[in-house]
Amino acid sequence: MEQKKENRKNKKTEEFSHAKINWYPGHMEKARREMTEKLKAVDLIIELRDARIPEASKNPMLNEMAQNKPRLIVLSKIDYADPKAVREWAAYFKEKENCSCIAVDLLNDNKCGKKIIAEALQVTKPMRDRQIAKGIHPRAVRAMACGIPNVGKSTMINRINGKNTVKAADKPGVTRSLTWIHADPDLDLLDTPGVLWPKFEDQRTGSLLAAIGSINDDILDQKMLAMDTIHAIQNLYPGKLEEIYEAGEVNPNGMLKAIAVKRHFRKEEDALDLKRAAQAFLFDLRHGKLGRLTLEGVPHEKNQ
Repeated sequence: MEQKKENRKNKKTEEFSHAKINWYPGHMEKARREMTEKLKAVDLIIELRDARIPEASKNPMLNEMAQNKPRLIVLSKIDYADPKAVREWAAYFKEKENCSCIAVDLLNDNKCGKKIIAEALQVTKPMRDRQIAKGIHPRAVRAMACGIPNVGKSTMINRINGKNTVKAADKPGVTRSLTWIHADPDLDLLDTPGVLWPKFEDQRTGSLLAAIGSINDDILDQKMLAMDTIHAIQNLYPGKLEEIYEAGEVNPNGMLKAIAVKRHFRKEEDALDLKRAAQAFLFDLRHGKLGRLTLEGVPHEKNQ
């Protein structure tokens, strides 16, 4: 019975038409070229992913760029993510991607910087041990901090450094250049711009990235995006949105209408303003007002 429910859920998700989204401005291509060049001097890649979309926030270009460098995955924004899903995804990455993974609350955990440093040193311990065996005093580990836009790289660096060294903002595209920062006596960090990739093979990936704010809102159809995201949440957390917005069992468009009614969003001719409802829904999602949600489930067939 549970398997039938899962099949129906997956079929429903596949049949839903996702908004067509791509965003790869020129500064991202420039950053990609610079990152590829700088990787020659890097010991470790620290890849930040958003804990709400752990798979969609993985940049597939990193595998080509990484040159077999050790990698540490840091799941950020766990204060907005489903705790159970965070644990499942962390275990999944350690098993399936054969790399270290740590989940941190960059905004509220004052010790998260030290945790990341400790994990980075553990990942690079074999390299440092080889240096010691040769009589070389290990220098600071050089790590590249990279990830999608608006995932928290600047905030992470500030936590490790213990001060606001780099500018952080709740929008994509703030960091535009690559900068070395002596963040800790044992760790040098290369701050990089948030980089996406030229084309999303799966439009669901683009929709998820847009939903959590990693794509410029100016290019988006926010109504379609909101309906995509409502659909995903209804599949993963049945009844949750209906309870929050005091709606009956409705489809995504019906949910937008319920939000418009609840928030009194109407146009001059008294018609419901669904665009404002979509914007309000996305604001609620991005700021944790819908509770702790993860919009992707661990692939069960790959986790057995």
